[in-house]
Amino acid sequence: MEWSEQYDLHSHTTHSDGSLSVEELALNMASEGVQVWSLTDHDTISGWKEAKVSAAKHGIQFVPGVELTCDVELPWDEEILTKSGRDRSPTSWHLLAYFPYDPIPEGLRLFKEWLDPLQDDRVPRMLEMIQLVNGFGMKIEVDDVLNRAQGSVGRPHLAQAMVDAGHVSSMNEAFDLWLGDGRPCSVIRPKPSLAEASRLVHAAGGITSLAHPRYYGVDYEKLVQHLKESKVDAIEAFHRSHTDEERHSIWQAASNAGLGVTVGSDFHTPQWGHRPGHMPVVESTLPVLISSARPDQ
Repeated sequence: MEWSEQYDLHSHTTHSDGSLSVEELALNMASEGVQVWSLTDHDTISGWKEAKVSAAKHGIQFVPGVELTCDVELPWDEEILTKSGRDRSPTSWHLLAYFPYDPIPEGLRLFKEWLDPLQDDRVPRMLEMIQLVNGFGMKIEVDDVLNRAQGSVGRPHLAQAMVDAGHVSSMNEAFDLWLGDGRPCSVIRPKPSLAEASRLVHAAGGITSLAHPRYYGVDYEKLVQHLKESKVDAIEAFHRSHTDEERHSIWQAASNAGLGVTVGSDFHTPQWGHRPGHMPVVESTLPVLISSARPDQ
C-alpha cells in the first residue's frame, strides 16, 4: 500500500472564489511538492488554458477540472451534521469533474454549452444577495463585487467586499452571520442533479467525484450507494476538513462499494490558513485518469 502527498485535486483561483491567480497557485502547488494538480474553480473552466501553461512552466502535471454546484439529493441527519461541526443544513452538493488533458472534443463542446448557463446564473444570484446585504444597512456596490471575479463570481467576493467596507471583521464572520447556507443573505438557485452532471462529464471522457462529503450530513454508506446509483465515479475521502476517522470511514465505504477516492486541499486563499498539497492518499485507490497523470507512472 503506497501513500503519496503528490496529488492535489481540489483548488480555486480568482477565476472563481480563490484569492490567487492561476500562475500564483501553480507556483504554490509546485513549491509544496505537488506533482499532479487540478484546478477546480466553481462552475467555470475559464482558467484551464492558463493552468496548462503554468503547470508546464513549474514542472507539474495538470488535470483539467471544475467544481459543479448540484442539488441536494438525500435528506440530512441533524445529529450527523452536529457531530461534524456543521451548524446549518446544506443547500447544495458539490461535484468535482476531472477530464483528460485533451478531452473528447464533441463531448467537451456539449459540456461547455451545458455549463455556461450555470455560470451565468451566478450573477443574478449575486445581485439578489447584494440587495439583501444592502437591505440590512450594509452598503455594498454591485461593481465592487463583480470586479473582484475574473470568472465565476461567488460569495467570497461579496464577503471580502463586506470586510473592506468595515461591515464585518473577517470573511468567516461574513459567512457565519450573513452569507452562509441558511443565513439571512444567502440565495438558493436551481441546480442540476449528480446523474445529469456525470453523464455530460463522461461524454467528454471525464470522471466525477463528490467533494467534501462530511458537509452533507448523510451516513457515508448510504451516500456512497447513492453515488453509485447516480453514476458518480469517486468520492473525496481525503479532504482538508476531514478528520482521520472520517477519512478512513469514507475510504472504507467507497472501497466496499467499488468506488474510487480523490484527494484535495480545497485551497482558496492563504488568508484562511490553507496550504496546497500535504494531503496523503493511497495511490491505488485513485481513479486511473488521475493516477496515470503522475510523470513516473
